[in-house]
Amino acid sequence: MTPVLALDFISPQRLWLLLAVGVIAGIYVALQWRRRHYAVRFTNVDLLDKVAPKRPGWRRHIVALLFLATCAFQVVAFAGPQKMSRIPRERATVILAIDVSLSMDATDVEPSRIAGAKEAALSFLDTVPDKINIGLVSFNSRAIILVPPSIDRDRVRTAIGNLELGNGTAIGDAILSSLEALKAAPPDEQGTQPPAAIVLLSDGKTTVGTPDSEAARIAAEAGVPVSTIAFGTQDGRIRSPESGTFISVPVDEEALAKIADTTGGSAFGAQSTAELKSIYADIGSAVGYEKAPREITRLFVGLAMLAALMTAALSLTWFQRLP
Repeated sequence: MTPVLALDFISPQRLWLLLAVGVIAGIYVALQWRRRHYAVRFTNVDLLDKVAPKRPGWRRHIVALLFLATCAFQVVAFAGPQKMSRIPRERATVILAIDVSLSMDATDVEPSRIAGAKEAALSFLDTVPDKINIGLVSFNSRAIILVPPSIDRDRVRTAIGNLELGNGTAIGDAILSSLEALKAAPPDEQGTQPPAAIVLLSDGKTTVGTPDSEAARIAAEAGVPVSTIAFGTQDGRIRSPESGTFISVPVDEEALAKIADTTGGSAFGAQSTAELKSIYADIGSAVGYEKAPREITRLFVGLAMLAALMTAALSLTWFQRLP
C-alpha cells in the first residue's frame, strides 16, 4: 500500500484515474481561455453586449470546481482509502511489579514514594482496555505474586491498596516472579499465550536475590520486555528504624535502564506522582492498544455525494438547469 496524504489504499493503482480528472480540469481551463481570447478579439464591446447572452461569470467556475471535486472524491473512494487507527488489543497481559522496600517511604516525592506509586498504579488500571489481563507482583527482600493475571481490576486495586513496606530490594527475583505469573495468563482457543510485558517500578538497586543481569537475560530469552520506572530523586531520605538517623536513598536510574535495554523494554524516570501517572498512561496506551488500518471509503463517498448535491443545487439556483 502506498501512503498518500497520510492515507493508505487497498488499490492504489486506481488513483491513476485522478489523471483523467486533471485532464478534464485542463480542458475546462483551456476552453475558458479560448472564450476570453475570442472576446478580446471582438473589439465592438457595445455590440457584443447586445448580441451575446449574459454570462454567469464566476459562478460557472464554482459549479465546475464542485463537479471536479465530486469526480476526485469518487476516484479516491474507488481506490479503497484506509487510515491507521488506534484500537484496543483483544488480548495481552501486563504484570505490574512494584517495589515495597523501606526506601519507598522517602518523602522526596509528595506525600511519599509508596503513596505516589499506589496512586499512579491505580490510575494505570483505568488506561488499559478491560480485556487486557493485569497481574501484580510486589517485592522487597522477596518477590510475591499478589494477583495472577486476570481482567478482575477490583482484585488488583485491593492488592495495591494493601501494599506494605519491608526490608531489602530483590529486583531480579521480581522479574522472575513476574515471568512465572505470566504463565497463569489464560491462553486463547488455540492454546497460545497472549503478548506479554512487565512494568517494574523501583527506586533502588538489587540488594538480595537474583542478580539483575541474570533475570534480564531470562526475560529476554522468553521474549518478554521489561519496562522500568525509576521513581524518586537523588535527595530521598528515610529514618533508620534501628538508630533513628536519616539514611540517604537516592534513586538508581542506571541499574533499571540496563534491565530495560537488555529485555527490549523502555526506561523511564519520574520525580513526582504526576510524572509517574503520565508514564503509566503512556505505557498503558502502548500495551493496551495497537495501530491497525481502518477503511474510510464511506467518508469519501459522503464527500462526493455532498459535492454532487452542492453542484446540482447551485446549478439549479443560478442557471435553472442541472449540470
